[in-house]
Amino acid sequence: MKRWIKYVKPYLTSFILGPLGMIVEVIGEMFMPLLLAMIINEGEAGTLTVGKSLGYAGILIAIVLCMMAGGVAGAYFGSKASVNFAADLRSDVYSKIQMYSFANIDKYQAGSLVTRMTNDVTQIQNFVNMLLRMALRSPGMLIGGIIMAVALKPSLSLVLLVTMPLLIITILLLIRVAFPRFGIMQKKIDKLNSTVRENVTNVRVVKSFVREDFEIDKFEGDNRDLKESGMRAVKLMIWMGPVMNIFMYVTVIAVIWFGHGIVLSEHSLAGGMQIGDLSAFITYTTQILSSLMMVTMLLMTSSRALASGRRICEVLDEKLDISDDGAKYPERRVESGEIEFRDVTFRYYKNSEEAVLNNISIKIEAGSTVGIIGSTGCGKTTLVSMIPRLYDTDSGEVLIDGVNVKDYSLVHLRDGIGMVLQKNLLFSGSIADNLRWGDMEATDEEMKLAARHSCADKFVDSFSDGYDTMLDKGGMNLSGGQKQRLCIARALLKKPKILILDDSTSAVDTATEAQIREAFANELSGTTKIIIAQRISSVKDAEKIIVMNDGKITGVGTHDELLENNVEYGEIYYSQMDKKEG
Repeated sequence: MKRWIKYVKPYLTSFILGPLGMIVEVIGEMFMPLLLAMIINEGEAGTLTVGKSLGYAGILIAIVLCMMAGGVAGAYFGSKASVNFAADLRSDVYSKIQMYSFANIDKYQAGSLVTRMTNDVTQIQNFVNMLLRMALRSPGMLIGGIIMAVALKPSLSLVLLVTMPLLIITILLLIRVAFPRFGIMQKKIDKLNSTVRENVTNVRVVKSFVREDFEIDKFEGDNRDLKESGMRAVKLMIWMGPVMNIFMYVTVIAVIWFGHGIVLSEHSLAGGMQIGDLSAFITYTTQILSSLMMVTMLLMTSSRALASGRRICEVLDEKLDISDDGAKYPERRVESGEIEFRDVTFRYYKNSEEAVLNNISIKIEAGSTVGIIGSTGCGKTTLVSMIPRLYDTDSGEVLIDGVNVKDYSLVHLRDGIGMVLQKNLLFSGSIADNLRWGDMEATDEEMKLAARHSCADKFVDSFSDGYDTMLDKGGMNLSGGQKQRLCIARALLKKPKILILDDSTSAVDTATEAQIREAFANELSGTTKIIIAQRISSVKDAEKIIVMNDGKITGVGTHDELLENNVEYGEIYYSQMDKKEG
């Protein structure tokens, strides 16, 4: 409960005024039947004069206006409170996800996280809105209706004593069955969202392999599963209305039957039950049963909201794999860019016997250019991911400038590191907007200089809008090589002390790659540069080349040294030379 109170406090006024508005409406509903009963009784007795009629009409109008004001206020403040509650909750979920490490994110499908931030939060919003509008209204009508009914005729109230317990038992049974079904339905929504997201993101691959029919069948299967699970949950809601109506009509018929007899037997007695009183009693009976129906709907909504709330709490309660907790030097920044791995071991799956990195120890001098080469899956990307703490080591330590990376704050650590990942990700917006991710305060001249160093300036200048050219989502309107060069420029604009290029020139021709390497050598002499590559030509001129295989370092040296002494490096080199000659 403490978790949710956090989202109530800023809007406490709305949370209070909403239910109070509903109470005003309930009070009006309690007095309205009594007033109508008085009119009917006096009319039957022949004592209703024109003056009294006008007086009653004025009172009725006043009550109706108060009820309307209360209802409108309750609906307005309830909506305002629930919308703000949901907005703050959604913001916290998003902020928490932004704090996730790669290991945390790996636990969830992207579609599931999207569902939790949208559909699940909406379910909670709907529940909060209904709660504010019904939490006092329904019990108020129930308790008030029972009091007024008993006050009118205690003996006739025995009818409610029979039907209400049966109705409550039926409601509880339906809710007990419904609760797990809503949880299953939310998981089906996760799966459907993941399927849609995967298809839309990879639409070019789908079309190039002519797999539209396969994807349609896959979607239809997930859609069918969601439909069926949704119907299983909704069927209970469908039954709820008829069951409630049956109980209501049976109760009203019983009240009319027994009440009719009481009216006839006591009609001649002073103080007996009159027709107007029976009419009021029937109205109160309807209000009592209607309030139970409202409570039922509230409980049914709560069952789905609880399922959604549990899923949201999973995200909020996820223990961060990487954080600033325990950092000894939170204000320290990366200064020279010296890197050292000391006996580093890492596993993606912690219960796995096989490690991705095995006892890695290597030192990279500040300002040097280091190449890392090896077969696919040998741990190259994982190794460099330890530097900005995208993952943390299982054992051993990574040091920058002689300080364990865990002793830096994440902001200062990553601020000193520029990283171009294997997958070149750009965002919708202009080219300038994307480049300024590296430095939001960068001038146009600085931005153009970074583009020149990455050889992106020529193709950008060829666009009619230049750096104001708008990019589609993911930079889909650029070629692979163009995206790579913009990503490199974005990293350069950051002016990092350490620059990591993870196979980031694979889509660039060798001539352009040579120009980029030359720019690095001339303009980034004080930056530590780590280049991961599959091509020997990409790392050939590096001051130090690290050869990796199966999570281990199998060789370290210059190109000539490795060519002479390292078998694996020689095999890679000669295989590429043969392909080039062929």
